[in-house]
Amino acid sequence: MLAPSQQGPSPDSVQRLPVYSIGLLLSLYLAQGLPIGFLTQALPAILRKNNVSLAAIGGFGLLMAPWALKFLWAPVVDRYFSPQWGQSRSWIIPTQCLTLLLLVVISFLEPTQLASPVILLSFFIVLFLINLMGATQDIATDGLAVRLLHKQQQRWGNAVQVLGSRLGFIFGGGAVLLLLDVWSWQLVFLLLTGFVLLNSLPILLFKETKVFKPQSQPQQVQADVVHAAHEPAFELKKWRKFFIIEFAYFWRNPHMRAWLLVLLTFKLGDSLSGAMVKPMMVDMGFSLADIGLMASMLGSVASVIGALLAAWWMKHMARSTALWWFHLFQIFSFMLYAALAWQFEHGHSMVAWQVYAVNAIEHLAGAMALVAMLTLIMDYSRKQQAGSDFTFQVSVLAVTGGGVHIVSGVLAEYWGYSIHFAFCALLAGACLWPILRWRRVMNE
Repeated sequence: MLAPSQQGPSPDSVQRLPVYSIGLLLSLYLAQGLPIGFLTQALPAILRKNNVSLAAIGGFGLLMAPWALKFLWAPVVDRYFSPQWGQSRSWIIPTQCLTLLLLVVISFLEPTQLASPVILLSFFIVLFLINLMGATQDIATDGLAVRLLHKQQQRWGNAVQVLGSRLGFIFGGGAVLLLLDVWSWQLVFLLLTGFVLLNSLPILLFKETKVFKPQSQPQQVQADVVHAAHEPAFELKKWRKFFIIEFAYFWRNPHMRAWLLVLLTFKLGDSLSGAMVKPMMVDMGFSLADIGLMASMLGSVASVIGALLAAWWMKHMARSTALWWFHLFQIFSFMLYAALAWQFEHGHSMVAWQVYAVNAIEHLAGAMALVAMLTLIMDYSRKQQAGSDFTFQVSVLAVTGGGVHIVSGVLAEYWGYSIHFAFCALLAGACLWPILRWRRVMNE
């Protein structure tokens, strides 16, 4: 059984991704990746360097809540927009403007006072609002990508998405850590704001013409959706009915339920592992500049290579096969982290290039797995409500991934890094079973 977007012809003439689409999507995901790169790559190291506990660092996983819950307002993004501005531009431009404002606010915070609960809470709130803007922009951007790309362009489109986000990680994560050693906090963040502004310009010049109204449900179901959506907001049961109807597509048959289980489990090992990599490097004695230049930036370059390799390999193998092998490669990288942590905890001298190499391998594997997953997510997204469908699936990944991220610091403090990363590999290995089950149901 094929998902809706898999049906229909895919002529050779649509396999090449138009240059304007590449530039537009690259700029959007890069602009989005700059602040997210700071949150995921630089922030854990900065917090650890300023004597914030591992448990508190893990607790900052709550910042990802908007990404986990964005499916709740994705139907609003799909349905309400200005025809003059465009279906996606109506949301992307305002959220980008607010992100720029919030980055300027961050530039006035004082990082050396992060040990203070008041300063830490203020920092958290501003970062949470940035994530809220980013998650909303992502709904509109993903919807735009699904509408722009034909089936044979999707793997390259997702490679562009990973490329843009990883370039954002390089500048927002690695470069920030490097520059904080030589420049002031305020100057670095004003520079980051300028980069986000620069990458927001292409969407201002883009003329969006395609508009898809959500009409893929049967007529009676559509009537129920409209009826539920226009009930007063305080009637919780009516809104519950609306969301059940809206997303019933994902549990309507055994095939879709098997895919939903894959989404629920896919990011468990990766999120549990990734949260503790930078704190471990700080505890190993690496400076913020070392982590920024050799770990975050080298890792992001490896991610770009991984995304391009995945897009190329997926031309020669089934997408489900790619997801299996790339996920297996990721598990291998978690085992390498466990080996490094064991050496560190048992007093063996650490060779810097080994740490950087393992970090690069993990980023390479992670990017390959992500391209495969995002391409399949596009396959399961209906063009009539692309933003909602894509967002719902990514939100499922974020819910489970963010949940384990929150407890990662507690586990690492209790177990130590080596057992923590070994458990990540074991957990990710167990998550191969849902992929096997989904492939079997899909081929029935």
